[in-house]
Amino acid sequence: MSFEITGKLYKKFATESKSDKFQTREFVIEVADGNYPQLIKFQLVQDRCQILDNYNEGEEIKVHFDLRGREWQGKFFTTLNSWRIEKSTEEAGAPQPVKQTPKQTAPAEDSFPTLSDAPFKTAADDDLPF
Repeated sequence: MSFEITGKLYKKFATESKSDKFQTREFVIEVADGNYPQLIKFQLVQDRCQILDNYNEGEEIKVHFDLRGREWQGKFFTTLNSWRIEKSTEEAGAPQPVKQTPKQTAPAEDSFPTLSDAPFKTAADDDLPF
């Protein structure tokens, strides 16, 4: 599942090496949500950790991400795994909802007619006495 959200880069953290072959980097964006701005933390992994170097705190960015979930020792964790960041082209200050990329499906061949497909009847077509 792929999502995107636009907000202001609030905080970026240093890259952390979890092992010899695995590294992560976290960052936070601020999203306007009515009277209360939301601070949302994302994660970059491996070679994508360097993507964040091109942006400064306070810049408007668009973050493309996936939801990741896992269980560890009976506890459940959810991660917002970012895979692309780009400069925002939208106006700053406007609330930006999370957008899910819809999957395109073809319309069904055997679709039933709807009321809007039926011709409208006039009073002259109606032979009922009431």
